[in-house]
Amino acid sequence: MSEKHFLRKACVAGRFYPGSKAALAEQVASFLIEAPKEDAIALICPHAGYMYSGAIAGRAFSSVNIPDKIILIGPNHTGLGPDASVMPSGTWEIPTGKVEIDEELASKVLASSALFKSDFEAHIMEHSLEVQLPFIRAINPAAKIVPVTVMGANAKECEEMGKALAKVVSKAKERVLILVSSDMNHYETDKATRVKDKLAIERVEALDPKGLVEVAEKQDITMCGVLPAAIAIYAARALGAAKGRLVSYATSGEVSGDTDAVVGYAGIVIN
Repeated sequence: MSEKHFLRKACVAGRFYPGSKAALAEQVASFLIEAPKEDAIALICPHAGYMYSGAIAGRAFSSVNIPDKIILIGPNHTGLGPDASVMPSGTWEIPTGKVEIDEELASKVLASSALFKSDFEAHIMEHSLEVQLPFIRAINPAAKIVPVTVMGANAKECEEMGKALAKVVSKAKERVLILVSSDMNHYETDKATRVKDKLAIERVEALDPKGLVEVAEKQDITMCGVLPAAIAIYAARALGAAKGRLVSYATSGEVSGDTDAVVGYAGIVIN
C-alpha cells in the first residue's frame, strides 16, 4: 500500500476505548450531552482511557460544532519521528469507521512553516490523536483531519507554528477547528494535581501561551500537551480569539477512588 493510501489501523482499540463497533458507538453516545453549541476556534480535550476521561471529552465535544475540517494536534508519546510531524495522507481506521486525512489542508500546513515535517512514523503507535477520532466520527462522520504530533519546540517555535496554522485556517474556504489532545498533570495526589491544573487552566483561559509553558516548567506541571496547547493558543489569538472557557474538569481519582496518584483532565473551548 502506498503512503498516499496508507491505512493507519487503531492501536489502542480494546484498551483505551471499546474494540467493537457497537460497544464503542454506545459508549461515545453515553458521553455526549445536550448542550448549546458554538463555532469554536480551538478545543482542548483529554485522551486517556474513556472510563477516566470520556465524560470530560464528551462534554467538551458536545459544546462545539464539529466542522468538516480539523487540524488535530497532540503530544508525541512514542519518541518516533520529527519534533513536529504532519501525516500528509492516508486514512485512520477505528471500530466505528474510517477518518480520512485532508490532503490539501495537510499540504498547506506543511508549506506554512519549515518546522512542520511530513512524516508517518510518529503517528503509527501514537494514541493521543486516535482517542479523539471516535468522538469526531460520532458527531460528524464527514470530518477529515490533519494529524500533527509535537515532541519538542521552544517558545519561538511554538509561536511560529501557531501563527502559521492561523494563516492556513484564515485562508481556508471552509471552517477549520484546531483540536488539541492533552491530559493535564500526571501521577501526583488529587489535591496537588488540582492546584497545578488550576494554574495551567488559568493561563489557557487567559490565552497566554508563553505563561502556560512557563508555569508548566516552573511548577512542574506534567501536562503532556502543553506545547500543542501553546501552539493552538498562538493560532487562536491570531484568529481573533478573546478567551478560553473551561467546560469540564475531573481527575482519575474520581473514577478509580485512588487519590494518591491521579491524572487531571480538562475540556476547554477557545473562542
